[in-house]
Amino acid sequence: MTPALLVLASGNTGKLREFHQLLAPLGFDVRPQADYGVADVEETGLTFVENALLKAREASRLSGLPALADDSGLEVDALNGAPGIYSARYAGEPKSDARNNARLLASLAEVPEGRRRARYWCVLVLLRHAEDPVPLIVQRSWEGEILPAPRGEGGFGYDPLFWLPDQGATAAELTAEQKNRLSHRGRALQALVVAMGVGQGQ
Repeated sequence: MTPALLVLASGNTGKLREFHQLLAPLGFDVRPQADYGVADVEETGLTFVENALLKAREASRLSGLPALADDSGLEVDALNGAPGIYSARYAGEPKSDARNNARLLASLAEVPEGRRRARYWCVLVLLRHAEDPVPLIVQRSWEGEILPAPRGEGGFGYDPLFWLPDQGATAAELTAEQKNRLSHRGRALQALVVAMGVGQGQ
């Protein structure tokens, strides 16, 4: 059976890899929006949901395909929810994981261990077509803490700083299988699959 084409409204190679790992076994061929000449849309929304919808509609409109968009970020309690929707460009343009992590550590320099509670949020939006009036929307969070120094070589974004007490590891120290099972994105995608009505019994 030919895999169903699905355009991912992102240019993030880490996200593309994770979505491919999770959706390929369910019969989806996830392609990056760049394959269809779709550039990153300006994220003018004030919430993860608004930004995910903006990205999915643009990708679907220009590709003519169903589109999946993810808007996600890190919320740190001691920073009143920052970096939030600005997580990817917390340290400004051009986007840089290293500079974002450095700014986060600087922002938390005076915050002691035990008060560095944080969580990743992921909102997924799936549009069947650009004018889809009833997009599928799911959201999930992943609780953790921010370390004073990075650990691990895997993942992307803030993963080397995102400590998981129940795992005794950072998100960057997990295997791909562990991260796909535990993470905000992995669990949001599992919920989306259920909402789509595919993959039952997987």
